[in-house]
Amino acid sequence: MEPLPVETIKQRLKPMLSPGRYLHSLGVAEAAAALAQCYGANPEKARIAGLVHDCGKSPSKNILLKRVLEFGIVMDEIEQVETHLLHGPVSAELAQREFGIDDEEMLSAIRYHTTGRVWMSLLEKIVYLADYIEPGRCFPGVDELRKVAYRNLDIALLQAMDLTLIHIIERGLMIHPRTVAARNWLVGQRRK
Repeated sequence: MEPLPVETIKQRLKPMLSPGRYLHSLGVAEAAAALAQCYGANPEKARIAGLVHDCGKSPSKNILLKRVLEFGIVMDEIEQVETHLLHGPVSAELAQREFGIDDEEMLSAIRYHTTGRVWMSLLEKIVYLADYIEPGRCFPGVDELRKVAYRNLDIALLQAMDLTLIHIIERGLMIHPRTVAARNWLVGQRRK
């Protein structure tokens, strides 16, 4: 089954998200397509995965948890505390149910765009990084990270994960083991 056309997805997505989250999603879609073009991935798959990556992100923790139960998503011990991490798996489910996306590579990129994971595919790396460097993001170092992203995807991904971990630690939040494992895997890949 083919996903819905991009314009149809945009029409359906817009009322699902806050205006700011919708603009962010448009930015991620374009950044993902550009990175895909740069690294030889499918730009359309990257654009669509980037567009819907946050479709399950709700300002209400109750709505998010209701969807987790409805979709039968099993929460691990970290996700039970850091419930915001659940929007990745919820978004993957909604991408399938609401937008007709059944491509496992795209669904996986949506599912893991927040934590990353070991053995990330090219599309998973692209969506993770696009979420971080889309044009609406503004934080110290993002302009340099955008440049690195088009020179070396893995180095940029590692830098983004490092910045994420620092941010999580500074806020006193729990770190998901998938993120630690993904970072260690990337470091190991660079040493080969």
